[in-house]
Amino acid sequence: MTGNHSVAYYFPMDEVFKALADASRRLLLDRLHARNGQTLLELCDGLAMTRQAVTKHLGILEQANLITTVRHGREKLHYLNPVPIHEIGERWIRKFERGKLTALGALKRQLEKRDE
Repeated sequence: MTGNHSVAYYFPMDEVFKALADASRRLLLDRLHARNGQTLLELCDGLAMTRQAVTKHLGILEQANLITTVRHGREKLHYLNPVPIHEIGERWIRKFERGKLTALGALKRQLEKRDE
């Protein structure tokens, strides 16, 4: 349990990768990361997508267990579940030596700043 809603901790990796492959779904996850517990209308606000498209994307994210929903009266609130993303990091990023990747990323940023 996290807060007042349960989070599933079993998730097929393929579904997580497929869900994360779409930029619109990543944007929705970013919005939930910035402010968790949003309604469909709040998530739609300011997006160049129909409500039906957002609903479809949310369904895919929920199927991959990247989000969970809780009914609060008449509203359905959407919450980010970071566990699958953490598991990807542990399984794939750590596998390729996070320290070296961090150092290479810092070097790249320094070179980019120098070229500006």
